[in-house]
Amino acid sequence: MQETVLITGCSSGIGRASALAFLEEGWTVYATARNPADVQTLGEAGCEIATLDVTDDSDVDRVVDRILDAEGSIDCLVNNAGYGRFGPIEDVPIEDVHEQFDVNVYGPHRLARAVLPSMRRERDGTIINVSSVFGRISMPGTGVYAGSKHALEAMSDALRNELAEYDVDVVVVEPGSVRTGFSERAGHEIPPDDEPGDSDRDDVRSGAYEEFYRVFEDTQLVAGDGPGSVEPEAVATEILNVASMTRPPARVQPGTLPRVAVLARHLPDGMRDAAYDLLRKLSR
Repeated sequence: MQETVLITGCSSGIGRASALAFLEEGWTVYATARNPADVQTLGEAGCEIATLDVTDDSDVDRVVDRILDAEGSIDCLVNNAGYGRFGPIEDVPIEDVHEQFDVNVYGPHRLARAVLPSMRRERDGTIINVSSVFGRISMPGTGVYAGSKHALEAMSDALRNELAEYDVDVVVVEPGSVRTGFSERAGHEIPPDDEPGDSDRDDVRSGAYEEFYRVFEDTQLVAGDGPGSVEPEAVATEILNVASMTRPPARVQPGTLPRVAVLARHLPDGMRDAAYDLLRKLSR
């Protein structure tokens, strides 16, 4: 029997690569994105495509109901849609914090709630939440994004044990630097270097953290082409692998860099703080 997967955020990067990976392995793939034009080529390749805004309850219900009507079940949900909002905590408006959590945390929650009645009934299924190494560690300027990924990881840990009796698996995928459009968008998701009133955005810099912005721009904190970065296809392969396992691990890190980076959470707080201070000094 052909298995069915629902993947969010398929307009580019990990989501698009995952849709093609599942398709190549014979899955029925529902590839979704906010803009249907962004997934048109996936439709031409053989995927079923749908418009889906993960912040819209009616969108989520409509797409899940469509899949269940057509296929009878959803064997795997890949919660991939997300983005990064960066900048010092003081410089990030509360509205942007709400938006970040709406996409990165509430979105996966909406999708999980929508598919779980079917998965529990079938006593089978896998939910894969695409997190980040920032789901385990947090650096200066990443607080809002890392906070959303920390929340996603915490919910995944609870959900994994809540669903154990129904044989539904929950896996967290924690990529590091990936060669996608994520880093380009992240560069636009920091407050602009404008004086109040000079920008049509509400989030202008306070002026208190210019050293951070200099380090951010010089080091390309989330750049997708730095040392240790991987192609989105490598992450997609890991996602497909865990979706196909009978007993998948709770977490996977695609590539060496994220496997090493997540170990930093075991360091004493003072040691991590000293490392950030050293980074600031070296960048001067």
